[in-house]
Amino acid sequence: MNTYNDVYLKTRRKLRAAGIGAHDLEARLLVAHAAGKSREELLNLRNFFITDNTMVEAVDEMVKRRLDGEPVAYIVGEWEFYSLPLTVDRTVLIPRVDSEVLAGEAIRLMKQRGGKTRLLDLCTGSGAIGLAVAANVPDCRVVLADSSEKALSICRMNMLRNRLSRNTTAILTDALDTPPALLGTFDAIISNPPYIPTLELMGLDISVRDYEPVTALDGGADGLEFFRAIAKNWQILLKPGGNLLFECGEGQSKDVKEIMEDYGYKNIEKQIDTLGIERVLIGTMR
Repeated sequence: MNTYNDVYLKTRRKLRAAGIGAHDLEARLLVAHAAGKSREELLNLRNFFITDNTMVEAVDEMVKRRLDGEPVAYIVGEWEFYSLPLTVDRTVLIPRVDSEVLAGEAIRLMKQRGGKTRLLDLCTGSGAIGLAVAANVPDCRVVLADSSEKALSICRMNMLRNRLSRNTTAILTDALDTPPALLGTFDAIISNPPYIPTLELMGLDISVRDYEPVTALDGGADGLEFFRAIAKNWQILLKPGGNLLFECGEGQSKDVKEIMEDYGYKNIEKQIDTLGIERVLIGTMR
């Protein structure tokens, strides 16, 4: 008979042998999910024996899926971003730690403005970035926008899960189009848009290429299609002195900065991520 710790150690060995860097964390997540426990509860149960073999079988099946390339976040159906627990599935991108730079800068700017502010999160997906702002700046009204109704369904789940429905709204709209009428104006627009050049999609890691939604990855021929559309079309919703914040891919910051300058944004700042990559650009509307 196995203990919870036996199953965890066996799972960790399999993941490590497959070259998965975060084998320790992922093993805990998989075993905890199969057991219906939190990671903290699993730690307290580590020396208890498992009496139901279906739980061990469930772990084995999840490990197989992981070794086939499926991201652990999709297997367990959730991920954490900026200390918020988020529901995720294959209709939305898995939130990355890189995007916490964009969330942090948006939070900083909204706090600086003070009072009741409004922020628009374009290409919101799971809602991760906009919800992080809503959670940390309660007086900020956040509109979460995406062109996928399936993604918005997940986003709305996360609004409810984190008790943020009071200051958030989710709307269906395409960032490549002109803004819908009656949205009002905003103190800031933030976006982590699709920015992978189309021809580079097939070269992505299997865990991204075969599992994450291609519409949330494909940024057009040069990867810059969404940056151009948003900088051009959505500036009419920014208040004078309002901010546009973009997350971009490695090596794209120079081109994105030029796009923002072409459409009249000034005082453009760059922020780096934990790897030293220029990840976020912040411009001010004239």
